[in-house]
Formats: sequence, C-alpha cells, structure tokens
Amino acid sequence: MAKILIVGCGDLGLAIADLLANKHAVFGLRRQSQGRSLQGQSSNFSMLQGDVTDPASLQILHALKPELILYCVAADAQTDAAYQAQYVMGLANVLATQRENTALRHVFFVSSTRVYGQDAGECLDDATPASPVDFGGQRLLEAEQLLKSLACPATALRLSGIYGPGRLRMINLAKNQTWPMQNTWSNRIHRDDAAAFTVYLMEQVLAAKAVLACYIVSDATPVSLYTVLAWLAEQLQLTKPENWQQVAKSGKRLSSRLMQASGYKLRYPNYQAGYQTLLHDQPQE
Repeated sequence: MAKILIVGCGDLGLAIADLLANKHAVFGLRRQSQGRSLQGQSSNFSMLQGDVTDPASLQILHALKPELILYCVAADAQTDAAYQAQYVMGLANVLATQRENTALRHVFFVSSTRVYGQDAGECLDDATPASPVDFGGQRLLEAEQLLKSLACPATALRLSGIYGPGRLRMINLAKNQTWPMQNTWSNRIHRDDAAAFTVYLMEQVLAAKAVLACYIVSDATPVSLYTVLAWLAEQLQLTKPENWQQVAKSGKRLSSRLMQASGYKLRYPNYQAGYQTLLHDQPQE
C-alpha cells in the first residue's frame, strides 16, 4: 500500500482518489474542509486542509512523506494573477515541503493543452513544442518547468477539454440551439478517462515501469465543434442551423499517440460514446 498525496480535491481529484483509495493510503489537500467527499467513503482516505498559496498552511505536508504526489488544482479566476498563484507559486510551495522526502518516487502535474497556442487547424502530438499565446498557457508551462528541478521523475498531464458528469456545456449549447458563430476543431477527454489514465500511470510507477515526462490526455477522435453539436442535436431530436456543415478552419487537432501507446484503453474513445452516456443520464423533460 503506497502513500499518495492529491493536492486539489475538486471533481477530477476526488474521482482519482475514488479509484486509488481501495488499494492505497490516499491523502487529499484542499482549501475548504467542506465539499464533496469520496463516493465509497474509504477508510484509506484522509482529507487535509491547506492553501497552496499560503506556505504556513502546508506545514502538515512536511511530515507526510508521500511516495506519489498529484498536483491537481484549479485556478479560482481566469486572470494571470490567479494562474501565477495557483499553478506556479502553489506548486512551488508544495514541492518545497518535500525537499527532505527521500520516499518521493514521482510527481504528477495536471496541466492543459492550453500550452499549445497553435490555432490554424494543424494536427499536434506529444512531440510538438508547446507554444502558448496567452497567460494561461504561459503559466501552465512555467509550472511544468518547475518539475525539471526535482530529484525524482515527474510527469505533466496535458488535458484537453474535460467533459462528463456535471460538465454539460455542449449538451446545453445543443439544447438551447446557441451554436458558436464559427466552427473550430475541438478535442475532449471524459472525466472518467482522465482519472483512470492518471491512476494507470501511478500504478505503472509503483510497479517500477517506465512513465514518460509528458502526455497529451485526449480521446482518439478530434472533430469539429459543429460535428459534435450536430450529433447531439440529432440525439435530442432538434433542428440544426443551416450552416452546420461549415468547414472548421481554426483550432487545433490533438493526437494523444503516447497515451494510446501506453497500454491504457480508453473507456470513451470518441464523443459519441461519452455523450451517449451523459444523454442517457439526463432527466427527461
């Protein structure tokens, strides 16, 4: 049984903890003591309270000495200051508590494909250099750079757009028939696949198997935004706008070839599989 620290216990962090807590001693860290707890209420899970932007509140982490750390926070505002505080300084503060931790085997950082600023419809893969064009991508890449100074290996998980339970933006757009003015390429990963892939990599580390320094975490089927909305409209028996076949000319197409080569099998390899489940779970109107 390994000791694992999850910093940031929102929706994704708790989904990962749910998968780990039946086999490992899992400690979660979040700012508020209140919030959603584990589904299974495992006795192997403990919630700690601390603010990554306040080093004094992280003193409890010095003695914890986890073998694995997952940094999975979310900025509380779409501002440069918030991204700097939560992703860059927050990660630095947590890593500072582990300088004397000789048991630490690997650190995982949940990043984003926002580090790729390319926007001409090109296909990008894990070998494509990151080229952020906004503060969000720049700060996430800056945080990723902190991992290179660690004494142990580390992995950046660059997640594309997360969808799943409670993340219904596309379904709501289709229902309200409020499609964006322009069609673009889009990429997504179901919350459950993002969680399960992270756990898969952790188990690889614990089994002394190789894990790479960076993965694009996205499903196997990048498609245009209008393609997804048109399919959802059909499932909901709604009419589609006249321009629904407009060709996507911007955005980026992501190839998650290293994720697919890792041995992990996607539960939701395309948008149809993922959204079909979400539509099934929607209350009847």
